[in-house]
Amino acid sequence: MENTQALPLTSAQRRLHQHLQARAAEGLPPPSLEDLCRELGLASRGSLHKQVAALIEAGLVEPMEGKQRGVRLRSPEARQESFELPLLGRIAAGRPIDALAGNEMVAVPPQLMPKREGYALAVRGDSMREAGIFDGDVVIVESRQQARSGEIVVALIDGEAATLKRYRPREGWIDLEPENPEFAVQRYASERVRVQGVVVGLLRRF
Repeated sequence: MENTQALPLTSAQRRLHQHLQARAAEGLPPPSLEDLCRELGLASRGSLHKQVAALIEAGLVEPMEGKQRGVRLRSPEARQESFELPLLGRIAAGRPIDALAGNEMVAVPPQLMPKREGYALAVRGDSMREAGIFDGDVVIVESRQQARSGEIVVALIDGEAATLKRYRPREGWIDLEPENPEFAVQRYASERVRVQGVVVGLLRRF
């Protein structure tokens, strides 16, 4: 049996989700952000808004889309909706190997879909385990040629081999950092590294 799991919610996000479920079970109308701040004893509407945004990303709450309306749970039917991305092969989280093209597709929940064109890669190795990425996981990648410092990227080295690492551009070179103390930082001249995409989600198969 195989199960696909998205990244977990934080304790604050779970608390908010459970509170919304309890209100819905009582037949109460969807609450406003002000209602939720009062009911949960929160002083900051800004922090609550971030929690609601996380639940929207997780597919548990309907997008508010700037409308003045209550925070609504998504229906179970809507949450079961999924999309597909091409699985383009394997990528090393230890040392560079080829990311091989393939024809397999993987089902991806809507909250993990990239905002632009993207693809999936199966991970080999455990150099990113401290970032929660393990051997056998599937990462969801948003196709990009640029990344911010600290993002986890698919980096193409010398136009030949791809690796999964945390991206740290320096003056004249680029550090590709593992998330495992057993592995060393990989340092390359800037012209040798090309960003192919940024990791935006993860699937785990059991």
